[in-house]
Amino acid sequence: MTTAPLLRTLLTEDAPPFVVLRRGDAPVLDVLVGDVLDVDRLADIPLDGATVLALVPFRQVRERGFVAHDDGAPLRCLVVRDREQVPLADALALLPPEPVAIDPVGFDVPDEAYGAQVRAVIDDEIGRGEGANFVIRRDFVARTDAAPGTAVLSWLRALVEREQGAYWTFALRTPGLAAAGATPERHVSVSGGVARMNPISGTFRHGADAPTGAELLAFLADAKESDELFMVVDEEMKMMSAVCPDGGRILGPYLKQMSRLTHTEYVLEGRTDLDVREVLRLTMFAPTVTGSPMGNACTVIARHETTPRGYYSGVLALFEPDAVGGYALDAPILIRTAYLDDAGRVTVPVGATLVRHSSAAGEVAETHAKAAGVLTAIGAVPRPTAGPAPVLADEPGVAAALASRNDRLATFWLRPQAAEPEPGLAGRTALVVDAEDQFTTMLAHQLRHLGLDARVVPWDAVPDDPDADLLVLGPGPGDARRLDDPRVARLHALLAARLRTGLPLLAVCLSHQVLALQAGLPVAPLESPRQGVRLEVDVLGEPAAIGFYNTFAARVAPGTTRTPLLDLEVGADPATGVVHALRGRAVASVQGHLESVLSADGLPTLRRLTCHLLP
Repeated sequence: MTTAPLLRTLLTEDAPPFVVLRRGDAPVLDVLVGDVLDVDRLADIPLDGATVLALVPFRQVRERGFVAHDDGAPLRCLVVRDREQVPLADALALLPPEPVAIDPVGFDVPDEAYGAQVRAVIDDEIGRGEGANFVIRRDFVARTDAAPGTAVLSWLRALVEREQGAYWTFALRTPGLAAAGATPERHVSVSGGVARMNPISGTFRHGADAPTGAELLAFLADAKESDELFMVVDEEMKMMSAVCPDGGRILGPYLKQMSRLTHTEYVLEGRTDLDVREVLRLTMFAPTVTGSPMGNACTVIARHETTPRGYYSGVLALFEPDAVGGYALDAPILIRTAYLDDAGRVTVPVGATLVRHSSAAGEVAETHAKAAGVLTAIGAVPRPTAGPAPVLADEPGVAAALASRNDRLATFWLRPQAAEPEPGLAGRTALVVDAEDQFTTMLAHQLRHLGLDARVVPWDAVPDDPDADLLVLGPGPGDARRLDDPRVARLHALLAARLRTGLPLLAVCLSHQVLALQAGLPVAPLESPRQGVRLEVDVLGEPAAIGFYNTFAARVAPGTTRTPLLDLEVGADPATGVVHALRGRAVASVQGHLESVLSADGLPTLRRLTCHLLP
């Protein structure tokens, strides 16, 4: 009997469309062959009993109303009609033995220009309150005369043999598009009603010599690297709260060790009964490759990236029938991938996560490190001469250093509790206004935990006189002073109208600044943005550890206890006068995010303020 007959058919250039993949460190390769169908929307992916592998481009994010350069990259489905599993050793014996020859060109955006982009995003976007972090990409470009099918299968072999730690290692070929990659990151999966996401951030770059445990411990102690990870966990918990009634819980952190670098990661999980295509739509796309808040990140990407992303930061989504008549979903992020078109152009897109304390040189180096594994495998850069790396997770002190990161996080999200409704809150209603930051989904989940019937409504769909016991005006990007921004102007109008009624109102972050302005306080940029920062502050008489995501703040003169207008109680830093909270008879506000995973005291503080508003 011929070994791997289906895989053998892929070794010629008249092969049918295919995907060959290895999941994790599985001892087999999955070979999938089928028919190509391009569809317009995720809901159009045909789940009619067959296995389907969907190639989802970044431009699909427009389904969520977000901005993206449109390059026409199709939402491409491979409807599987034949498949086989091949033992790894047998597969390697069949695949092309060496990567095909390529001619490296280099990065399309040179190092100096990319460094200038880094500085511009930090100064002009993060520095103006547009968000906490953003991922800006550039592409390594090369050329080859090799046939696409042969090329990607040769790259697959090299990646399987030389890369480690990948979630999926794969090669695919469809009309006009071939690709091979070793992606480290699951975006989202659903199996047995359990949804999982896998935020990875923080990059420990291996040097010319094998990395050591001491070097890794220094990396784990770096506040920039831990802040990056916490910010993307917050952003993906927003998504989990949108698709999982229980909001999800956080597992980890863990290490993801690869050949040229090591990442830190968490796993998020929760139960969902949504159609798997809807789960994918609501989670487009990972903040680890876009930024936060998600909607504004897409706008910032469109401003600073002059070319479309194609499939970079999209997903490769496998839909497989399950045992109960539905579908399971497994969708890794399309990163660490080489693309080859019919003209012989090879591109390897890569991006760095930019935060408030990023440096241009550091982020330039990060893009080189992230691309290195794939570039080495395809022969675009020399193989490293360093000896094999130790298993870094086993090095002394590493497990303790990882575990200590959770000391800063909210136990509510680490170990979600059963609902604890307050007697006075059970059955009351809350309308949460989303000002283009999905922290509102987490906030609504916490309000439900306290017993309220909470729902989230976009800022432009809120009626003038909301019929809810509690109106919650949520956070969002931007400057509360910009009344020429329709979103900000609407928040001002909703807040003023609610104050006139005397009905209960809670304002968070951007909306807290709107209340401060209407109470006669000045709002101005902070000396340094507080994006993804955990601070110990006094919230109207009680100390609390709260996560902050703000570039602007209201201020008072030290010692000020009441606002000049509205006569609100002021909670402020005694040294700087930065206002953390305001409170009146039926109104309260907080600058920090009580719902953030960084807010160890977030839920008790929310309980206290909500009970004040709904006595």
